[in-house]
Amino acid sequence: MTYNLKILKVILLAIITITSSLNCGIYSFSGTSITEDTKSFYVHYIKNTANLIQPTLSNNFTETLKTKCLNETNLTWQEENPDISFSGTIKNYSIQPMSIQNNETAAQNRLTIEVEITYSNQIDNSQNFNQIFKQYTDFESSQNFSNIEEELNNIIIENLIDDIFNKSLVNW
Repeated sequence: MTYNLKILKVILLAIITITSSLNCGIYSFSGTSITEDTKSFYVHYIKNTANLIQPTLSNNFTETLKTKCLNETNLTWQEENPDISFSGTIKNYSIQPMSIQNNETAAQNRLTIEVEITYSNQIDNSQNFNQIFKQYTDFESSQNFSNIEEELNNIIIENLIDDIFNKSLVNW
């Protein structure tokens, strides 16, 4: 029993030593690594320039990114001169047939959303990027798309936001 207690103490000491030596930024349980100087952020309205327009997609995308930053960082919302900012456009919103059957009908369809994001970090310009993020989800072709469109959009938006958040604020 004392042997296990000694091992536990060594592991605990190692964890404390490692975490106390990480003084290059603020580390949180959500995995973000943001410098102490970074205090504020702003998300510009993400415009929809896709050929197929879903009316609420831009607003949902913008608000979801804003909410994730508010909930998972200590950053505050600031419209003027933020330390970091996100801007971009929805480039593609498309539905394509997948899994063609013997009778040449699609068993599944794929909804794809592609967004181009520009991330600006005024504190550390080396973190800036402009990148296209793309996610999709498949659904049964027998389903009425208009009945499941909002749910599918939410799934894809969450995945896209996770990718953007990880690229910009989780520098592992």
